[in-house]
Amino acid sequence: MFGAIEAGGTKMVCGIGTETGEIIRHTSIPTTTPEETMARIFEFFAGESIEALGVGTFGPVDLDPDSDTYGHITTTPKVKWANYPLYETLKSHFGVPVILDTDVNGAAFGEMKFGGAKDVSSCVYMTVGTGIGAGAVIDGELVHGMGHPEMGHILVRRHPSDDSNGVCPYHGDCLEGLASGPAIEARSGVKGHLLDETDETWDIEADYLAQALMNIALIIAPQRIILGGGVMKQQHVFPKVRKAFNEKLNGYIQNKYVDHVETYIVPPTLGDFAGLKGALALAIYKEDIHHARR
Repeated sequence: MFGAIEAGGTKMVCGIGTETGEIIRHTSIPTTTPEETMARIFEFFAGESIEALGVGTFGPVDLDPDSDTYGHITTTPKVKWANYPLYETLKSHFGVPVILDTDVNGAAFGEMKFGGAKDVSSCVYMTVGTGIGAGAVIDGELVHGMGHPEMGHILVRRHPSDDSNGVCPYHGDCLEGLASGPAIEARSGVKGHLLDETDETWDIEADYLAQALMNIALIIAPQRIILGGGVMKQQHVFPKVRKAFNEKLNGYIQNKYVDHVETYIVPPTLGDFAGLKGALALAIYKEDIHHARR
């Protein structure tokens, strides 16, 4: 049995699963203070014998195995969690390998192992919701560098019909500032799920997402792009994004993946379990990176 934690800024989803990806039981815990939240996490796993624990966490998080603050939540707006030693707290309590990564990297890895990217060797998972983030798997390995990818904050061209300022507190009109759930609400005055499908806001949204996906396709060249998160539960947005993506790419890339855009840009097959199953996949397939490198 393996443990999994999808550590979100609003809630922590904990689960116990098998090596085939089956979730045996799970629970959702509100993310309050570290002390309260961790106590409830430990309570959920009490009495369980797990071989390893996979964690996909909100961030930013230090993922440099050579850093003295490896596994710490860093500059999060959730003040009580800033600089919290998540990895060390879990490792010392459970005494088993703990594999920690970002929530979107975990979701990307989960789709690669158990979901909609099982038939390819590279994919990008982008979540579009309260914020925008993305994780990438290339040749079966999660992409890291000096930290973890922050594709939600890339710059995009302003849509000619958009006069909003953007909601990102750091960059204003980056991708997250213009295409996240709060950006849609700021532009239209209502939450996305209340907007009519014909509202021009969706054309603007699709334009920004298509720009981002074109950049990703050109830079990373994934064999599949998966779009999840609350905004993308509006299924009518997918055809708009695909159409705008094709128009912007303008035939520059031609291959068996991009040529079939309806199977290239897709929703997650794991649905609301993408994050939890991603954490489970980390526990099953990845070594304890911190332990191995230090």
